[in-house]
Amino acid sequence: MSSAIPQFDAELIARHDVAGPRYTSYPTAPQFHVGFDELAFRAVACASNEDPIPRRLSLYVHVPFCASPCFYCGCTRVITRDHGKAEIYLDHLYREIELVAPLFDRDRPLVQLHFGGGTPNFLDDMQMSELLESLARQFSFSRDADREFGIELDPRWCGPDYVRMLATHGFNRISVGIQDFDRTVQAAINRIQSVEETRAVLDAARASGFRSTSVDLIYGLPKQTVANFRRTLEQVIELAPDRVATYAYAHLPDRFKAQRRINAADLPSAAQRLELLGLTVEMLTAAGYRYIGMDHFARPNDDLARAQEAGTLQRNFQGYSTHGDCDLIGLGVSAISHVGATFSQNERELRDYYAALEEGRLPIVRGIELDDDDALRADVIQQLMCQGRLDIASVEARHRIDFTNYFGVELERLRIAANDGLVEITPENLAVTPRGRFLLRNIAMCFDAYLHAPAAVAARYSRAL
Repeated sequence: MSSAIPQFDAELIARHDVAGPRYTSYPTAPQFHVGFDELAFRAVACASNEDPIPRRLSLYVHVPFCASPCFYCGCTRVITRDHGKAEIYLDHLYREIELVAPLFDRDRPLVQLHFGGGTPNFLDDMQMSELLESLARQFSFSRDADREFGIELDPRWCGPDYVRMLATHGFNRISVGIQDFDRTVQAAINRIQSVEETRAVLDAARASGFRSTSVDLIYGLPKQTVANFRRTLEQVIELAPDRVATYAYAHLPDRFKAQRRINAADLPSAAQRLELLGLTVEMLTAAGYRYIGMDHFARPNDDLARAQEAGTLQRNFQGYSTHGDCDLIGLGVSAISHVGATFSQNERELRDYYAALEEGRLPIVRGIELDDDDALRADVIQQLMCQGRLDIASVEARHRIDFTNYFGVELERLRIAANDGLVEITPENLAVTPRGRFLLRNIAMCFDAYLHAPAAVAARYSRAL
């Protein structure tokens, strides 16, 4: 994607603020179905070993527990302070590892590992160490310099010693949730967190040799104003993380029970949300961060920016990520795998996840195998979301199509975006303009066959802003 500074056009963005997918996969999760089951996954996993050059492996581990609820959260999590529940979960996670690992040849190096949640540091030092040692026995951890072992941490529940422990197990990337440092906002979302405890974790990571630090922010939260969010951004810039993710809050209280604790009257208006986004872009780019796409910013020398330059950036269920050439294995409740031309998801309720493993089954509840049309559109959407441009001849060669004939309807949709200056269309290329960089998902939506099907329900997705 061009490193040119994107152009923030508030009126244009507001005009295109519609509901749509974030394209962490294509087809998106609503298209997953129960017809793709454990047997299908086993067949695909075994077949992936027979590729002429088997893909390297990426592993995602979901730890669902949190000690207290953050009211904005829509993640799969279990609120508890009973650490005995973690022991029960780990017993079942070990069973899943023992079932999954043998499906993949041991000569396939694991070059990416990510712990998400929930709160992964709900696991104490001994639990985390035992889990990592189990993974290292079952998978072939790469020793290459480009491997990425990352974890999401809540600094309210861990300190520098925990970070140093992670470093001894090879972790080299850390992601820290902040959301907002303003105490009024923090009280409204039930997440009181100081700058000092956040800095302690980030500083410990740098001192322990972590090569990348990242923080998460959310705009559109209750009680947020331009003035108090400006101060949060100033404090974040002072912390100097390598990456900043700035997510738009999606208020969906019908779907997420915790969000019912948020007073809708305290939420910023659409115009105020747009102003918060504009402020974020202005301040982070002025501080030297490069806009990667969607909600991600990174310093030019960070692995994320380098992956974009190298063409290896990917979108997955953690957002933008490196190592797009891997098969992704998801472990734990609700985790999603992407192996070959398939997606699959584990059971989303803890009791169902446990029941499957106690019966000796993989806990896969649904998924999808991409057909040729899915694979083509996934390729196009991934290129647009990650690189912001599309080489038409390369797409035609990979998929043996005539682009103009195949995508006649889609190109008509795209011309509306072109008329608004979001994208430039030539016989050779599609290129997102600096004005279109903040509307990548809208451009990608032009190629989504499911979204434009008669039975599509756009309301199941969040809005672009």
